[in-house]
Amino acid sequence: MSTPGAVAAGTDAPALVPPPLSLYVHLPWCVRKCPYCDFNSHQARGPLPFEAYVDALLADLDHDLPLAWGRTVHSVFFGGGTPSLFPPAQIDRFLQGASARLRFAPGLEVTLETNPGTAEHGRFEDYLAAGVNRISFGIQSFDDGCLRRLGRIHDAAQAETAVRLAQDAGFDNLNLDLMYALPGQTAAMALHDLERAIALGPAHLSHYQLTLEPNTVFAARPPQDLPDEDHAWEMQEACQARLADAGYAQYEVSAYARPGRQCAHNLNYWRYGDYLGIGAGAHGKLTLGATQQVLRRWKARHPAAWQAAAGSAAAIGGEEYVAPQQRPFEFMLNALRLVEGFSLAAFQARCGLPVEAIAAPLEEAVARGWLERSGERVVPTALGRRFNNDVVALFLPG
Repeated sequence: MSTPGAVAAGTDAPALVPPPLSLYVHLPWCVRKCPYCDFNSHQARGPLPFEAYVDALLADLDHDLPLAWGRTVHSVFFGGGTPSLFPPAQIDRFLQGASARLRFAPGLEVTLETNPGTAEHGRFEDYLAAGVNRISFGIQSFDDGCLRRLGRIHDAAQAETAVRLAQDAGFDNLNLDLMYALPGQTAAMALHDLERAIALGPAHLSHYQLTLEPNTVFAARPPQDLPDEDHAWEMQEACQARLADAGYAQYEVSAYARPGRQCAHNLNYWRYGDYLGIGAGAHGKLTLGATQQVLRRWKARHPAAWQAAAGSAAAIGGEEYVAPQQRPFEFMLNALRLVEGFSLAAFQARCGLPVEAIAAPLEEAVARGWLERSGERVVPTALGRRFNNDVVALFLPG
């Protein structure tokens, strides 16, 4: 009997080599659901069960531990929802429990997503003491009109205050999320947002276009005055040039960083690394060296249902083994977002496949001017980065 997702015996395929491992922790509640958001987030109604939820997180982690025995965790990311709704004491309790169960790399990056509208004076020091060493602020814009149209609960002044509070508390590794191509936004407005962000001196900036995702309020009722694709491209080009001038190097489609300050957690995703996903609706991806499989597992989406079942198989929303013929597409979906591209050796180790498995689409992408190949390295061109979806589609299984 064949093993699901395994390469057939007798082939000359390279061995799957487990890549670096990260830990993703989903904290699902927010003050108010934004109309553009398609994440598994739920509006808080009444007091939140912080302590019980952390108990459930640790039980969920215990259940998944056999998938990661002996491996080192290189980054932790608290995503949501709005993780900053959780008190620092509960973040601390979780990190202590997780580090007792898993081997944490020395000095690993620990990121907490934060809504400026939930930041309270004095709490950043406590998050830092708990072990959080990177804050990611969901600012989106410094224009109050744009923020209102996006359904955000903060204004520009609160955003600037929250960033400065975090810096005063000792955080020097900050990311600011900004959107462009917002309803009613011009290129000048997008650049003004960027100038205010740069003035705060963050180590990292995420700068991405507003998209109308399925199953969101904006998809059902699109906002008025959305910039068209030509105007969105104009904004992107102008903002990319300004970011470069300010010393932020683009290293991914929508990520820019000062030297040495790239997000380690997200880099691991884009390099087709592994991650444990715990919490309501969290997704994980694990390379199983013993059976030469790639497993994807996701948890039940609704917080109450997941919490009630945490620590048992009933908390698993689903799982699947990634078939060998599907791995090149998954790998490229991530790796081709990176300016650095990928090495052919990394492809073989992550996918357990020979280079011949991608020879034809790789040759076509090079011929179209979308990718450049230099020895063992494959790098997307500027044209390839602009038409990323078309490049990745070449690697879909036939």
